[in-house]
Amino acid sequence: MLLTQTLTRFDRTFKRLPWPRAWLVLAVVLLVSSGDDRPSTLDQIHQRGQLIMLTINGASTYYLGPQGETGFEYELGSAFADTLGLPMEVVTLPNTEALYTALANGQGDFIAAGLPRLIDHPRLQSGPVYETVSPVVVYRQGSPKPDGFDDMTSGTLAVLTGKGHASLIDKHRPLAPGLEVIEKPNSSIEDLFDGISRQRHDYTIADSNIVELNRRFFPAIGVAFELEPQLELAWAIQADASDDWLDALEQFFNRIQTSDELAQIKARHYQVQTEYDSVGTFTFMDQVKNRLPELKHLFHEAADQVGLDWALLAAVGYQESHWDPNAVSPTGVRGVMMLTQPTAAQLGVTNRLDPAQSIFGGARYLRSLLERLPKRIEMPDRLYLALAAYNIGLGHLEDARVITQRQGKNPDRWVDVREHLPHLTQQRWYSQTRYGYARGYEAKRYVANVRTFYEILLWMDQREHPLLTEASIVEPDTASRDGLD
Repeated sequence: MLLTQTLTRFDRTFKRLPWPRAWLVLAVVLLVSSGDDRPSTLDQIHQRGQLIMLTINGASTYYLGPQGETGFEYELGSAFADTLGLPMEVVTLPNTEALYTALANGQGDFIAAGLPRLIDHPRLQSGPVYETVSPVVVYRQGSPKPDGFDDMTSGTLAVLTGKGHASLIDKHRPLAPGLEVIEKPNSSIEDLFDGISRQRHDYTIADSNIVELNRRFFPAIGVAFELEPQLELAWAIQADASDDWLDALEQFFNRIQTSDELAQIKARHYQVQTEYDSVGTFTFMDQVKNRLPELKHLFHEAADQVGLDWALLAAVGYQESHWDPNAVSPTGVRGVMMLTQPTAAQLGVTNRLDPAQSIFGGARYLRSLLERLPKRIEMPDRLYLALAAYNIGLGHLEDARVITQRQGKNPDRWVDVREHLPHLTQQRWYSQTRYGYARGYEAKRYVANVRTFYEILLWMDQREHPLLTEASIVEPDTASRDGLD
């Protein structure tokens, strides 16, 4: 193909040159071009019509979230695919070594998995550095916290193969001669966090951002201390990739780093962690075991009826009542979904303390809020705004959206509205609204908590967590469904 293109370009000028010089130029062109008639890396990808991203399933890379495929690396890859005008296929592999092997064998176009920049790999090379993170030693909270390797006189330190962490340990080994280091080539970082939680090993090393993203899933883990040097993260491509492929990567990362696009992607995937509460996560996991089994089938049935995700409804139910069918608040809301008396009457709920009525009523209410928002608002903003309305009411949400718009922000974007919800507690703001004072701080925290519980349930469901798959489902006493609350 390259030779054909070269001859085509030469044909346009061949006849204008003197005959001896023309033949000389043609000979040089043929000599230079005859060695490689293959299309460039970027041309091959465009001919295929699809970009293939290799990654690992995980909180910071790629997973199925409330609105489908998501993850920090996935969103970066999708943005890159958009710049190329191509759809993207994601291939997940179990570990780093499998990723490197697959890419070297041409089974993908690039690796995006939060990996450190490659140095002297025989078949692969790194693209531009897009983030710098600190490696940290992770331990189990409740056990003695080391301040350095000299405090790690015994125990086991499990590390992933290919993450660059093993080399960090070598210079510190003399300080901890009794520490056993175990490399885990076929494990994920989540496996190591789980191992610490279950006391199968004592320590691991992970990047600081990965720890923060996973602490809600593994509330027992904690950060002991940081290590030096920091690690530079970069995607990987084949070593023999053509220059146009590397140029495309450099142009992409330069653009998103100089604009605010990269910062926005980071905020979407890391900012939710500001509401993290390890004690709350322990309580949540305990209730998954003790209370959810009796209600899970009702969440499934209600979700099927209204076209929502059962885990979303369960997350709302947990945030409202900790799945307590007899919950009653000082303000008069009650039941699993904590419905007010007027809302329950509108939904046809006659007994708010009946789990089935409450869950089905709450599901219909959330669906109605989703449908009553302006049609132009897209997911996931639509969902987050509806959740805020579930907490403070659609009128107060509309007031917050008006304030947001008056401040020059987008009233249809959750990230903008959420920053203005607290204004509803300030007189100089709520005095200008239609519905007046509201606990905007609570609504902001409410949505963050529901998102966290929702994602934990999805994470457990997708991995067939024993607490979800092995728990017996207990049918509720249907006799309690008759009567008024």
